[in-house]
Amino acid sequence: MNKQDIKSMLISELNDYFVSVGEKPFRAKQVFSWLHSGTETFDEMTNLSEPLRKKLDEHFYINKPHLIEKHISEIDGTTKFLWEMHDGSAVESVLMSYEHGNSVCISSQVGCKMGCAFCASAIGGFKRNLTASEMVDQVLFSQIVSKTKVSNVVVMGIGEPLDNFDNLLKFLNLINHPSGMNIGARRISISTSGLIENIDKLAEYKIQSTLSVSLHAADDETRTSLMPINEKYGVDCLFQACKRYFSTTGRRVSFEYAMISGINDTPRHAELLIKRLSGTGSHLNLIPLSAVPERGLSGSSMKHIKEFAKLLSKSGINCTVRRSLGTDITASCGQLRVRHLSLKGSD
Repeated sequence: MNKQDIKSMLISELNDYFVSVGEKPFRAKQVFSWLHSGTETFDEMTNLSEPLRKKLDEHFYINKPHLIEKHISEIDGTTKFLWEMHDGSAVESVLMSYEHGNSVCISSQVGCKMGCAFCASAIGGFKRNLTASEMVDQVLFSQIVSKTKVSNVVVMGIGEPLDNFDNLLKFLNLINHPSGMNIGARRISISTSGLIENIDKLAEYKIQSTLSVSLHAADDETRTSLMPINEKYGVDCLFQACKRYFSTTGRRVSFEYAMISGINDTPRHAELLIKRLSGTGSHLNLIPLSAVPERGLSGSSMKHIKEFAKLLSKSGINCTVRRSLGTDITASCGQLRVRHLSLKGSD
């Protein structure tokens, strides 16, 4: 018998299972709470009978990631985790501390298909989607290992979240449930490189999480040179999708913009951004690039980034410069995994 991943099951699915085996529906909430508190075996579920625990063990398995490496920044306390999944695949999570609480940035895939020119995530190729439970576990065990309460989640690590759409939706339901980690939708941010069909699809669910688009250039020539996905959709198409998303959900889209020296940080690029964003009320987050040696691109100087931001702000663009965290532990997504792959020789 093939065992099922029980931690990826919604309360409703657990309820259906327990009813089907002649158990009371309230068992679903009991088991769900155990799973989402970090319980690793069914034997630990002491409010279940021994026969029921045995039955669960026969039909299901409980995921748990293995911690390969943990690095803590001496500068700001940012913690980076490298996790090994059940099949030996490695993914990264980053725990960051802000005034509004502690945020964990998680991966949604093992590797990435997008191939962005400045990012390490696609180095080594795309392997597979992460399950909903593997996404939950990054949040849960980051909290357990660090002994730090997580209040916010950013799905912006390795992978393209909207390319793993069904598991992403399930993850959002699991992480948001009051019997689980109970992290509110508005405390969750979902990043995308711009998969138009899935932006529209996500809008239909009217989820109150923040949709964050990795823009990095407001013209097709520059954006295509940085992000191959732009060849398929284009900047006009992307902004039309963002407008539809806001119209459907009432949630304004935010934009991420990595500042890359000599590539997208000129006054011309600032003017293009102003034309695109004026009147939209959207927020633009300028990100000092954490250079990936394998990519050969350099980040703009902080002085230049501040001048760029001033140009935007003077024109009424809601713009901030992201504080760089974990610079001494290569906290940008994918870099720790790349090092691990090079040492291991394969994934």
